[in-house]
This record gives sequence, structure tokens and C-alpha cells, in this order.
Amino acid sequence: MDEATYENYKQAGKIAADARDYGVSLLKPGVHLLDVASNVEKRIIKNGAGLAFPVNIALNTLAAHYSPTHDDPRTFQRGDVVKLDVGAHVNGYIADTAVTVELETHIYDDLICASADALTKVIAAFTTHLPLSDAGKTIENTITSYGFKPIENLMGHGLGRYELHSGVSIPNVGALGGKSTLHDGDVIAIEPFATNGAGHVISSQGSNIYLYKDTIKAKFIRDNKAKLVCDKIRTHFGTLPFAQRWYHELFPKDDLVMKKLAILGLIKHYPQLVEAKGGMVTQKEHTVIVREDGCEVIT
Repeated sequence: MDEATYENYKQAGKIAADARDYGVSLLKPGVHLLDVASNVEKRIIKNGAGLAFPVNIALNTLAAHYSPTHDDPRTFQRGDVVKLDVGAHVNGYIADTAVTVELETHIYDDLICASADALTKVIAAFTTHLPLSDAGKTIENTITSYGFKPIENLMGHGLGRYELHSGVSIPNVGALGGKSTLHDGDVIAIEPFATNGAGHVISSQGSNIYLYKDTIKAKFIRDNKAKLVCDKIRTHFGTLPFAQRWYHELFPKDDLVMKKLAILGLIKHYPQLVEAKGGMVTQKEHTVIVREDGCEVIT
């Protein structure tokens, strides 16, 4: 990794961490999810970074993938277990970080500690020599020591330039990952998820988070309006996920066109990921740069 790339990652990490902590300060009963997401995103931009993905706010049994719509009426409630997931990029170099907060109650303190402690322990163990299965085993053993389960089908991931998931996966259980190891300078997001439920997630309704899919199908769009919308989505969002509310700012009267593009396979709509047996879910995430003798947390 050259010095310019390193500095871009470091700056992205600093801005993402600041936005995460700022977002935590906004989490209160009665506050709209939309206000938190919008204000956190504005802070990232104000601090000089781009949005790597829409702010994700997952409540209670929802593990991941929800961002408010432009007119979302939902508010936080006392006792909500909130996963706040934030991403920033500087010149395409991404930092991704998440935290769990329980609003005004302490029923799930141990569950929150389980995912946080798992992250701390696996970061302490990570080097270029650590097999990924051992990373998963560290996470799994830590979470099970609290009496909970890791979510086996959610994983951490590599971070490339303008690429939120660059191919490598960081497992949360020891049965996955094999003997593969990482290289000096690899940048990864590690995100243990803990639950008192089944230990895996299933897909539910849409998340309001989308991704443009660069496919040859775009050349065969016959509807001029749909073609215009498709071109503008590609120009504005490129290879990174975007929110329904961002699309709505560009095309306030064309939500049906986006649905048509999704049906044509030109846009992916991420599903919400819910705990299979309705268990409560917690998450903690940092972005790290892997080194020969350890790793550097940048968020």
C-alpha cells in the first residue's frame, strides 16, 4: 500500500468514526430514523468524504440492511436495540464501522458486550498469518462464552477502491474461512454479530438500499425515460450502494421507473436480513489494515 492510499484510508476511517459517534449522540426515543440517517450523512459530506453506502439503521431482530425512505415516519422507541452502520470514502477508499446501542434500558447489555468483545479479541489476534477459520473461531468462541450465538451467515468483508465487498469474507464462525490468510496491506471490515436466536438470518422485505448493476442489459433499454434514469444512476452512484431517498432527490416523480429497472435486473434491491427465530441481534464493526505483525484499526 503506497502512502497516498494509506492516507486516504486513514482519513476515511477518521470521518466514518466521527460520524458513527455523532450518530450515537442522536439516538433517543421519539427521534425519527430519517433524521438520524440524514444528519449522519450530512456530517460525512461536511467533513470532506463521500458516502460509501446509505446509513443503515437496524432495530432489534433486524440484523442488517435498512435505511429510511424519504418520507419514513418511524421513530425510535425506548428499549430499541439499534445497530448503526456507517461508511465513508475518500477518493474511493472506504471505511466501514458499526455500533449497537440500547435506548434507555439495559436488558441486552451482555448481548451487546458479546459482539463488542468478539471484535476486540479477533482484532488482537489478526495478522497476515492468521487463518480465516481461526478468526471465525475466535469470534464464535467469544460470543458463545457469553451464552449467545454468532450469526453464521453474516460476515466481514474486504474493502477495495469504490468496492464495498471486494471478495474476501471474514467469517463469524470457525467452520468457515478455511486456512486462507490475508496479505500485508489488505483492508477489511470485521463485524461480529451476536444473537439469542437461531444464529442465522433470512431475507425479508426490501431495505430501501439499491445497487446499480453494470450489465449489458442496459444497452437494450427501449424506454427513453428509463434509459435516462439508468444513465443518471450510474453517473451519480457508480459501483456503490445508494438509498431510495437519494434517488428521490434526483427523480422525485419517478419511483416507478426505479422499480422497472429492478425488475429488468439493472438495479439490485437489498433485502432486510432478520434473525431466523426472531432473536435480538447486536453488532460491532471496525475497519482495519492487516499487517505482518498485527492490524491497525482506522475507525
